[in-house]
Amino acid sequence: MSDSLLMIFVKNLIPGMVKVRLAKDIGIDRALDVYNELVHHTHKITRKIEADKAVYYSEYVESGDVWNNGDFKLTSQKGFTLGERMHNAFDEAFNSYGKVIIIGSDCYDINAQIIRLAFEMLEENDVVVGPAKDGGYYLLGVKAFFPQFFEGKEYSTDSVLKELLAEAEGLELSVYQLPALNDIDTLEDLKATAIEWENLGEEEKFGEEENFY
Repeated sequence: MSDSLLMIFVKNLIPGMVKVRLAKDIGIDRALDVYNELVHHTHKITRKIEADKAVYYSEYVESGDVWNNGDFKLTSQKGFTLGERMHNAFDEAFNSYGKVIIIGSDCYDINAQIIRLAFEMLEENDVVVGPAKDGGYYLLGVKAFFPQFFEGKEYSTDSVLKELLAEAEGLELSVYQLPALNDIDTLEDLKATAIEWENLGEEEKFGEEENFY
């Protein structure tokens, strides 16, 4: 067992329940295809990270999906709001781990090197954060549980990162900021990303798993 844990928050692949803002522009089915690609990308970049890894599903633990290969602990998120769910995940994780990082599954620009750098920087800093260009963050790493990081937040707004950094400063914590990356929530985000979204859903794109490596 490692002293480090990578937590990965994902949504169950339910039509109409993922990428809701994006679906308004490209439709529910295409939005599901985009999110499916994002999930596979997240799996691809995390499977060789040298830390314990846990996938937190939004609704229930899936059986037989890309995460069911033995490399990831599978569990479900607990709580009603995103803040509550992250709060509970970090609180539980620090019963067993000394360094904990959380990522989502909305960032196509994140890669394994960035995640490894985040773990390295946690050796020297109290907090590591990956700023998202929309004002949130795509990665958060800490060496202790800070419940105030998740309380009273309005997620999917441009103030989330600013509030986090202000709280860290108030607690006199050292913070390392990773490169700013783009989360995919809207059509504009999608167009600004290298993902070949116009062809998603074709059989060859979502066939055998090796297509993603």
